[in-house]
Amino acid sequence: MGKYRFEEEEHELFRKSLRKFLEKEAVPQYEKWEEDRLIPKTFWKRLGAMGFLCPQVEEQYGGSGADFRYAVVIGEEMERVGASLTGVGLHNDITVPYIEAYGSEEQKKRWLPGCVSGEHITAIAMTEPGAGSDLASLSATAVSQGDHYIVNGQKTFITNGINSTLVLTAVKTDPEAEPSHRGISLLMIEEGMPGFTKGRKLNKVGLHGQDTAELYFEDCIVPAANLIGAENKGFSYLMEKLQQERLIVAIAAQTASEDMLEMTLDYVKSRKAFGKPISSFQNSQFKLVEMATEVEIGHSFLESLIEEHMAGKDIVSKVSMAKYWLTDTAKKIAGECMQLHGGYGYMEEYKIARRYRDIPVAAIYAGSNEIMKTIIAKRMGL
Repeated sequence: MGKYRFEEEEHELFRKSLRKFLEKEAVPQYEKWEEDRLIPKTFWKRLGAMGFLCPQVEEQYGGSGADFRYAVVIGEEMERVGASLTGVGLHNDITVPYIEAYGSEEQKKRWLPGCVSGEHITAIAMTEPGAGSDLASLSATAVSQGDHYIVNGQKTFITNGINSTLVLTAVKTDPEAEPSHRGISLLMIEEGMPGFTKGRKLNKVGLHGQDTAELYFEDCIVPAANLIGAENKGFSYLMEKLQQERLIVAIAAQTASEDMLEMTLDYVKSRKAFGKPISSFQNSQFKLVEMATEVEIGHSFLESLIEEHMAGKDIVSKVSMAKYWLTDTAKKIAGECMQLHGGYGYMEEYKIARRYRDIPVAAIYAGSNEIMKTIIAKRMGL
């Protein structure tokens, strides 16, 4: 796929330098990270040292004050290496923006420089064993004790869960609130706080290198100074920030589709059957043409969406469309591309096998695709 029309020379140079860095620091290690089920913290530190973590953070807190186009470049280049690098996007573009938007001056000074350097790795803890898409029904509680909160509860499927040093946690501070979402607050819970323990590293179908964990809070003592924004306003903060989270997921899905199409085109041109390349068969050609069309449409839609997001427009309906359509499309393309690889597509040494495993969860996390359709329907007045 061609570059986005909003990219300028500086973004291209940034892309080249990031790609070169990843080819040296990530590509050769990626297989081992998948086996270890973890990306080492040393890699995060190297990302930070090179300026690839949270470049959007203001210079006074250690960042570069970069625009969202840099986030797009980072998201695409990480996804090209492999979907297990998704935790970097979660840190840069999903969790840290909460500190930037709602954090106090003291909190920004305390946490942002470490988020930029890689000393801090962030996670966002919303999902619970009994509450996923229905966020208002979460049961983790935080009881105010004046200068601190006592937190009790459990979170699950937390991206960066094992590596995290800062966990932005959604808790109930007012269990009596009606409607219940009005009683949710956001607390930054730090690694090592008494009563906070990390559970097992979850064994997932795909995204093997990405650490996903359960987190437990048992009479966990969290200073009141770690409350992000105002008490009981957490739900509205989450709603404001989910637009960007879903856009980041859509960008990754689009990149994965482009990557799969590219690798399959290469494969069918070199693989022979009945004395000629598979690419010469009409079925292969039609399948590839259909996928290329979907990829092209996805690219154009995403391009306009990113521009609208950068212009500060409300793109909730469109971003929900992009999130569900691009992740569903990527799932479909993964299946088609594996089929075109034949038996080899089912072998672990072929990248398409990993893609086939990694893609499906994108239709589930950041709000399931069914929830995306519910949001769109509501906004259509249905």
